[in-house]
Amino acid sequence: MIEIKVLGPGCPKCKTTYSNVLEALKQSNIEANVVKVEDIEEMMKYNVLTTPVLMIDEQIKIKGRVAQVSEIVELLKK
Repeated sequence: MIEIKVLGPGCPKCKTTYSNVLEALKQSNIEANVVKVEDIEEMMKYNVLTTPVLMIDEQIKIKGRVAQVSEIVELLKK
């Protein structure tokens, strides 16, 4: 199963990215395990300074901006 992580301290952009992930999964009928990482120390392990970060299967796909639903759908199809 695909694992998706949204890294961010709980800011509006992070929440929007998280919602967009859920919407993208719904639209594409793909099942995934979605994890929201809000712990700063946990985020530091990934060496990212700009949030939100969208990770798919432990790979950073988008960082520093809100990931759009259509973008996420495309990433999931790959």
